[in-house]
Amino acid sequence: MAPTSPSAIPREAITGLVLAGGRGRRMGGEDKGLLPLHDQPLAARALERLRPQVGPIGLSANRHLAAYRALGVPVWPDTLPDQPGPLAGLLTGLTHADTPWLASVPCDCPDFPGDVVARLVDAVQTAGADLAVAVAPAPDEAGHWAPKLHPVFCLLQVRLKDDLALYLQQGGRRVRDWLARHATVEVAFDDGPAFLNVNTPEDLRQRHTR
Repeated sequence: MAPTSPSAIPREAITGLVLAGGRGRRMGGEDKGLLPLHDQPLAARALERLRPQVGPIGLSANRHLAAYRALGVPVWPDTLPDQPGPLAGLLTGLTHADTPWLASVPCDCPDFPGDVVARLVDAVQTAGADLAVAVAPAPDEAGHWAPKLHPVFCLLQVRLKDDLALYLQQGGRRVRDWLARHATVEVAFDDGPAFLNVNTPEDLRQRHTR
């Protein structure tokens, strides 16, 4: 008898999380999630693209909370002081999730694929892994495109919350180092531009011309 393939993780079993809690240093301190692109805040655009791919959905933010709540989803500030990076936002999402899985995306990547969560689901089930993260081409300083890990495009089991809390409590901050503690599968995407972030005012100006 042929082996039975694993049942697909239903969309309703995945909480979606848009990460918008950064300091926006390269954007001159602006709250990137609220910056408009084609008359729509970047965070609203991310929510719109993520919502059909998940069940419940929320947003991690640390400033302008009323403006984020006006987008119509739960808003979860970091539970840790000093905004210690995207892992703190991820921990907040894991803390609030009522589902067995969490899928995260950054607020400043306005064109991420409409099937990113489905492909992460397929990979994590095929590999029997705890987490799946995206890999896609990105330009280096010389303009050459090469595969790059995009670790905040992540699907992970909510049961990893306690380990992440311990890692942060011990002073850990690097996303890659925490991923290395677990069975993580990297998922290759061909469309590099879909994963490009809006990090600077020039990045935002270029997106307005598209």
